[in-house]
Amino acid sequence: MEQIPEVVVSAAEQLRRQLQGPWLNPLLKKWVGQGELDYEKYVRTPELLALQTPPAQRVSPDELLFQAVHQSQELWLKLLAHESVEAVEELDANALWEASARLERLPRMARVLAAELGVLETLTPDTYQIIRRSLGNGSGQESPGYNAVSVAARGLDEALERLLRRRDARLADVYATSRYPDLKRVCEQLLDYDEAWQHWLYTHFQLVRRTIGVDATVKALDGLPTRVLPGRMTQPLFPALWRVRVEMTATWQREGGHAPGAPRDASGAGVP
Repeated sequence: MEQIPEVVVSAAEQLRRQLQGPWLNPLLKKWVGQGELDYEKYVRTPELLALQTPPAQRVSPDELLFQAVHQSQELWLKLLAHESVEAVEELDANALWEASARLERLPRMARVLAAELGVLETLTPDTYQIIRRSLGNGSGQESPGYNAVSVAARGLDEALERLLRRRDARLADVYATSRYPDLKRVCEQLLDYDEAWQHWLYTHFQLVRRTIGVDATVKALDGLPTRVLPGRMTQPLFPALWRVRVEMTATWQREGGHAPGAPRDASGAGVP
C-alpha cells in the first residue's frame, strides 16, 4: 500500500490561517471577528476589512500595504474636508473660539497623512513596479479626497475674507498691529494647516521619486511627466497668508535695531 506523504504546513501558513479568525478574547470571554459585537457593528469592520483585495488575488505580498494606506488616506482626506466645512460655519458665525479649536485639528490630520504615506517609502522600486501594473491609469489627481479638500480649502479661504471684511481689517494690519489677536490666531492656524498640507505633498513627491523616479522621461500613470510634481508642491491653500509676508518684508526698514554686539539699554526700545 502506497504511503501518502505528510503535508507539512509552515508556521507562517498556520499563522495566516489563524488570522482569518474568529478569536476568543480571554478578557471579554467572547469571540471577536464574527461581526456580532457592538464595536464591530459600529465601526462596520466586516465591510471595512473586506474592501481589500483577497490574499489569493494579490499580485504581491506588499499590495495590501499599498491599498490599505491609500484607503486610509481617503478617510483622513474626507475628515479634513468635513472639518473644514464645520470651521467655515463657525467662522461665519464669528464663533472664533470654536473655529480655533477646530482649526487646531487640521494640521494634525495633515501630519498624520504625511506620516502614513511615509510608510510606503519602505516599498522598493522593483516591488512597486509589480503593483503598478494593476493600477490602470490611476493617479492622485483622481483622488476624491484630494479634490474635496481642495474645494473645502477654497471655502475656508473665502470664509477668512468674509471675516476680515466684517471686522474691517486688512490682513497686513492683522499682523502689523496688536488690534486683532483673535484674527491673528486664526490666520496662523490656517497657515499651520497649509504648511502641513504642503509637507504631505512633498512626502508624496519623495515617494514618487523613490519608486519610479523624477525625470522628463518618466511619466506617471496619467501620462504626465513626474518632473511637474515639484510645481504642485508649492501651490498654497491660502495664498494671501503667504503673500502678506512678502508685503511686510517689502516695507521692512533696517533702522531702529541694534548693531550686533552693541550695548543695549533696558528701556525696551524697538519692542513692538
